Amino acid sequence: MAIPTIGYGSIWGLDRARVTLAHQEISEDEGEVLLARMLTHTERAVRRLIAVPLTDGQFSALVSFTYNLGSGNLQRSTLRMKANRGDMRGAGDEFPKWRRAGGRILRGLVRRRAAERTLWLDA
Repeated sequence: MAIPTIGYGSIWGLDRARVTLAHQEISEDEGEVLLARMLTHTERAVRRLIAVPLTDGQFSALVSFTYNLGSGNLQRSTLRMKANRGDMRGAGDEFPKWRRAGGRILRGLVRRRAAERTLWLDA
């Protein structure tokens, strides 16, 4: 099932209501407002859920991951559990497992998770 988004992948509109397929188009400026709002929300979630110090690369990898998948998935993930236990290598190995959408492996998600893993491990 596809999830409707606007702008840079936001599922919430400017009015903070859930986006539907009937949602009005938005301008580029409005998309950037939504992006900034989502990044602030996502960064806050990562800081709340990760109890260990992170490098800038690790933080960026988790923000990308969480922006794409949502904070609930980060909260329930083995990636989070391993990171919070200090197993950074093991946490990095969890990124590639999140490559499916609708039950199918998607090339775009394979590439995204590989980039996030590289950010995480090159820290």
